[in-house]
Amino acid sequence: GPKAGRTMADDFYLRYYVGHQGQFGHEFLEFEFRGDGRLRYANNSAYKNDVMIRKEAWVSKSVLDELKRLIQDCEVTKEDDHHWPTANRDGRQELEIVLGQEHISFVTTKIGSLLDVQESKDPEGLRVFYYLVQDLKSLVFSLIGLHFRVKPI
Repeated sequence: GPKAGRTMADDFYLRYYVGHQGQFGHEFLEFEFRGDGRLRYANNSAYKNDVMIRKEAWVSKSVLDELKRLIQDCEVTKEDDHHWPTANRDGRQELEIVLGQEHISFVTTKIGSLLDVQESKDPEGLRVFYYLVQDLKSLVFSLIGLHFRVKPI
């Protein structure tokens, strides 16, 4: 079949979600990268009657390589969300990554600032997560912006 030439090392998947139920309903940002280069992006802010933005794009191997490098360099796959703040009414974040043999799935609350990170039970691990998420969002916003010329919130 089509998977014949693939090895486990080629496996790559990344999904990030952040959202909350607020006065404007379910507001969230979610994006997903697949190993074949497909990027899916959804941004729902009901503020000022904004419509849900859903985009799909294809990214090059070099973009996927950069994503993998970000993940490997920060060593997020060595972290454990056991002592991270749990998702609550203020919101939740989810990060799932499959990279070769490694598979991680994290859930925590929305993090307002580095102060929240420093005051948590696992500041070092949460800091790794926090900065990786910032990098991922920046990358996705620039990719989506280049593709569609939309202004992300």
